[in-house]
Amino acid sequence: MANVQQFEVWKTDVKPILELKRDEFHLFGHDKASEEDIWRLGIEKLRKESEYTPFNRFVNVLMRLSVTDYMNEKTINAYKGTEGWLKDTDDELEGILDEVLGNESEADNRK
Repeated sequence: MANVQQFEVWKTDVKPILELKRDEFHLFGHDKASEEDIWRLGIEKLRKESEYTPFNRFVNVLMRLSVTDYMNEKTINAYKGTEGWLKDTDDELEGILDEVLGNESEADNRK
């Protein structure tokens, strides 16, 4: 049986790194990126490993996260339907088009 890694105890220790990465993603135009998104992305990368992860390895993984990693995760979640791109509309295509074209005010008016 594999050892269960407990990353949650390190969350307060790596908070400055999460803030740094959030600011970096914001500079690249991803204003919706949050510290929690970056935390989950880092943990997902490490959950695939079967060995115990030391703290320095965990910090390294967080520091090496890129905007590409973030966008890949968002894209995969969108395909799975877990990102909520539909903007409360009845028609899926209409919701996706509203999201892509930035017609959020029109989508809000249809509620």
